[in-house]
Parts: sequence; C-alpha cells; structure tokens
Amino acid sequence: MKPSVLIFSQAMELGGVERSLLGLLDSIDYDRYDVDLFLMRHSGELMPYLNPKANLLPEIPQYASLAVPMASLVKNGQFGVLCGRLQGKLAARRFDKQHLSEKPSVTALTYSHKYTLRSMPQISDKTYDLAISFLTPHYFVRERVSAKKYAAWIHTDYTALTFDRSAELAMCGVSEQASKSFQTAFPELAGKVQTIENILPKELICKQTEEPQTDMSSDESVLILSVGRFCEAKNFDNVPDICRRLVADGLDVKWYLIGYGGDEALIRRKIAEAGMQARVIILGKKDNPYPYMRACDLYVQPSRYEGKAVTVREA
Repeated sequence: MKPSVLIFSQAMELGGVERSLLGLLDSIDYDRYDVDLFLMRHSGELMPYLNPKANLLPEIPQYASLAVPMASLVKNGQFGVLCGRLQGKLAARRFDKQHLSEKPSVTALTYSHKYTLRSMPQISDKTYDLAISFLTPHYFVRERVSAKKYAAWIHTDYTALTFDRSAELAMCGVSEQASKSFQTAFPELAGKVQTIENILPKELICKQTEEPQTDMSSDESVLILSVGRFCEAKNFDNVPDICRRLVADGLDVKWYLIGYGGDEALIRRKIAEAGMQARVIILGKKDNPYPYMRACDLYVQPSRYEGKAVTVREA
C-alpha cells in the first residue's frame, strides 16, 4: 500500500504560496504516494492548474465560510462559525492593544482559526501517514485530521511580525532565512525545523511566458516591474517616491505594478502626490504575470519583509 498524504491549504487565488503549491503537486511521484488535497474554498484563478493526479476533497461549508462576510453566516445558519469569528476578532484586538508594536500583526487570522476550531468538522475519515498544513494558521490540520505525522509549512519571516507565541506551532520553512527566523521565535522547536525550498511549476511558467502582452510601453524607457499583493508587506506605497527620485536623477523609467489588495487606494494617492501618474502604472490583477516579467528590463521586489519571494525566483 502506498503512503498516504493530505495537503491542506486555503484557496487558489493569485499568489506566491499558491503557485508554490502547484509546483509541489507537480513534483510528487503519484506512483509512490496517494495524495489528497483539501482546500477551504474551491476558488481562485489557479484552480484549473491543479494537478489532476492529486485527489481534491469536497469543499466543506464550515471551512469555506471563514472568508465570507459575517452577514452571510447568519443567512446560512453558520452561527457557530459566526460566534468563533467574532470571539477571535475581539481576542485579537485585545492582544494587539496589549502588545503594541510597529510590526504587522497576524493575530486576527490566527485567532479566527483558533476560535472557530470547535465548529469545524473532521476533514477526512482516513488516517494519513503525513498531513501537511501548507499555509498558516495550522490548527485545522493538527486537530481535524488524523495522521501519524504532521508538518506545517512556514512561508514568512516571524521576526518581522507581531504574533501570539503561544498560539503558533510549526515544523517546516521555505528558506534558510525563514527557518532561522522561526527558530529565533521558537528556539525550543529548533530540532523540528527543516528547510524545504518552494517548488515552482516550471513547465507552466515557461508555457505562459510566451503569451502576448500589450500593456507595457515600447518606447526607450527603462521598464521596471513589481508583482505582489497591494499590502503593507510588499511596500508598493513607497514605489511612487522612489520612482520620483529616479526621474529626478535623470533616469527615464516607467514602473509597472501587477497585483491587487486593500492598499490600492493608498498607492494611487501616493502616485498622485509624487506626480508620477505617467511613470508608475498600476496594471491590476493579472492571471499570468510572466509575459510582463519577460518584457521588463528590471524586476524589483520592494518588500518590507518576505519569507522567500516566489516572484523573484519566477522572474
């Protein structure tokens, strides 16, 4: 009998973690392993690229409900999940007030999973040889999957975050730096940490690179590109001022931003304040960023912090 593996993640939206999951699924020898994949939500632009040899488990309403507006939970009768999310939100607010820091906080997401755990059903009735939680938080895999061994994949730099130390537990990292930062935060778990590089879906990247794009300038400007979520971690809000200084130094540049997220309005305001409307161009969400990477003269990842940027390796 082949060893059985369960891999848990959230969804397949556009993102580095999701693309690295595609690479992991493509690298598995399915003649040697039986693999079940559980996604909290069967949604996202990358869903069509999932390896069909991995058995995609059915969506479970309680897990899918963690990403919907709370008003929808009332309509759908998910009162347990609603109470857990509210309790987690209040607990995270209290924790952050008691641990004031300039570092971004991840307690809201952690507590959302922690306090809704009691409302979550078992993910599968199988007992696996290995259960992998591919994206933090890791409560659901540890408590709602039966397995002989468990692993949690760490994709971020813990030293750059505010978090509840007692609520975090994990065993794997995606780079030496991610592993070192995790061991700095959790020295007692140093013996359980193993570095496993993200595996990129190389064939898909090479294929998609050849698709056309017509959004980027064809003049003599130096074309700069950055790809990522529009959020504090990625630091795109500083791009307009950086670009302004490059232009002031006599450089003819155009800086393109691919992505989406809550900081878009902030970035647009910064573009206007810097007078860079003709130089910093937001292209928005792109299912396929690779033709833009091929077309640019310089790829820049201006992040405030990273675990290990998948986009840099893709570029």
